[in-house]
Amino acid sequence: MRKATRWLLSLAVLIGTAGAGSTPAGAATAAGPRTEDIKDRILAIPGMSLIEEKPVDGYRYFVLNYTQPVDHRHPSKGTFQQRLTLLHKSVDRPTVFFTSGYNVNTTPSRSEPTKIIDGNQVSMEYRYFTPSRPTPTDWKKLDIRQAANDQHRIFRALHRIYGKNWIDTGGSKGGMTATYYRRFFPHDMNGTVAYVAPNDVRNDEDSAYDRFFRTVGTAQCRTALTAIEREALIRRGEMVKRFQDWADKEKQTFTKVGTADRAYEVMVTDLVFGFWQYQPAETACAEVPEPTVSTDELWKWMDKVGGFDSYTDQGMEPYTPYYYQAGTQLGEPGYGYPQLSGLLKYPGINNSRSFVPKDIPMRFDRRAMPDVDRWVRHHAQRMMFVNGEYDPWSSEHFEVGKGARDSYVFTVPGGNHGSNIAKLKEADRTKATAELLDWAGVQAPAGKPAPLAPDNKKLDKQEIRRMPLLRP
Repeated sequence: MRKATRWLLSLAVLIGTAGAGSTPAGAATAAGPRTEDIKDRILAIPGMSLIEEKPVDGYRYFVLNYTQPVDHRHPSKGTFQQRLTLLHKSVDRPTVFFTSGYNVNTTPSRSEPTKIIDGNQVSMEYRYFTPSRPTPTDWKKLDIRQAANDQHRIFRALHRIYGKNWIDTGGSKGGMTATYYRRFFPHDMNGTVAYVAPNDVRNDEDSAYDRFFRTVGTAQCRTALTAIEREALIRRGEMVKRFQDWADKEKQTFTKVGTADRAYEVMVTDLVFGFWQYQPAETACAEVPEPTVSTDELWKWMDKVGGFDSYTDQGMEPYTPYYYQAGTQLGEPGYGYPQLSGLLKYPGINNSRSFVPKDIPMRFDRRAMPDVDRWVRHHAQRMMFVNGEYDPWSSEHFEVGKGARDSYVFTVPGGNHGSNIAKLKEADRTKATAELLDWAGVQAPAGKPAPLAPDNKKLDKQEIRRMPLLRP
């Protein structure tokens, strides 16, 4: 927030940026002479400021702040600084608009669509993830429409410089974000690639997860997971003591959940979800320990699959905005624990309300996700959804209906939460790559469609964000 004397200045900045105009996606407009240095052109945008520039071979890379209204419905009522990055290749290349849905990574990296179309990349930090959080913090202004407006204003500001086609993308919560943005601003982008994006249409109906866990992988692997989950709870006493001793040593606390014992139970109920979400099934099933394993080895395996640090206050705090959104609009997965019958002490503890400070009110909006789902089914255009066969989050995924145009749903066989276009079956990979190149307005190379940019180990390392696990 700003005092009244600053509101007028902020409003002037916001009006100046909003006045960029609403040109159709792909139509270039001028923003100063093209002989200017690209950094000067970017920083000439009202509300844009430079945090730092980092060297990257073949690109210019900027970490930036952009002035955004806390409330897009009432832009005069305070502003905040939203962090973003820009991987610049050329104003004559298409641009990818990427977001993880969480904090922005300020280490230079390139998303898969950016590599495929050989373009620029704008990466946005989602509102309310620090440091992109208004102070004081009005949590009611954290919703999918406000976030879509953030993205819309950044697009309009930068589209004056980058006038070629734009593609928005993201994985997991970022894929959800990319989809919500298209729902509210369907004409900004020329196409969308949403990876492993959950679509929880009805938050109180999650039978898809129960079906998933009954059938995923092999019966042998499922049986092994059940046995080690039960063993983890049978050994609760010694494991919780170790957890508390570790937390004391690392100065970690359990205020949100209550105790190390409660946090431990949440972690155990998450193990099967985390296993299928992140572990490569072709090798990880053979590594599931026997119930007779030593306590040391049990701890190591649980830490690898679930991460003990994720269940402390310090591990949860950075994700408070996500937990808040899960409990107010996005929804959260729910499934039963029949395999843990008789071993649970705190049924119902594993839900978003347990992880958000009690002084932050939460009320669930049952209209938000059905609205997005209807729009995708009946109005999506040039949208692509890539899911993983073994990814629990893909149990409830987006579908396209008869009203959708030039839109597709692909599934990676045996894929987990790191599924992408490169891992699709050959026919699907060829189709997805060809469509993306077409949406971006660039020509495919001779022969089969393939990424236009050469491999770059430094830039192309896949970032798999550990999406917080929630079980009501």
